[in-house]
Amino acid sequence: MNTRHDNTRQHILETGQRIIVGKGFASVGLNEILTAAGVPKGSFYHYFASKEQYGQALLQDYFDRYLAELDALFAAEAGCGRERLMRYWQTWLDKQVDACAEQKCMVVKLGGEVADLSDAMRVTLRDGTEQVVQRIARVIEAGVADGSIPPMDAPAIAQTLYQLWLGASLIGKLHRDGAALANAMAFTRSLLAP
Repeated sequence: MNTRHDNTRQHILETGQRIIVGKGFASVGLNEILTAAGVPKGSFYHYFASKEQYGQALLQDYFDRYLAELDALFAAEAGCGRERLMRYWQTWLDKQVDACAEQKCMVVKLGGEVADLSDAMRVTLRDGTEQVVQRIARVIEAGVADGSIPPMDAPAIAQTLYQLWLGASLIGKLHRDGAALANAMAFTRSLLAP
């Protein structure tokens, strides 16, 4: 094992994410991940009983980090609810357009692939996306309360917007451009306009 890595489990997860986000889950073998990580197979099985369990841990780790970043972004003192929410969408747009050729979003990359492959991974994806939507809904509610967003059904709009942005990210990946994401941004701005 590479001695630079104090947490072998986390190192295996991070290495695998970099590979899997580019190639998909099913097309990446454990040997590829372990070779890239510089970790022996025995170390992998010390932390994960199977590739499926690894995939579930990979998705949980992704959501843990994503939700922490989202919480930090939404907790920023500056701005009303609408401004905080629009910062999120702008960050999404910037990250996806910059990386549309190499998708960074694990939900977009693995959602369709693993939903039928592994129920455990599907549930982890489902639960993670529900937590994202709940956070978006809370910021919409804050925007409605502070008058920066018109009155609306926050949970339904949060779900709709998240689905819109996931779909736009997928279309952007297919076309390898940011047009769908720009359309999502225009629609989001008009929907949330006071």
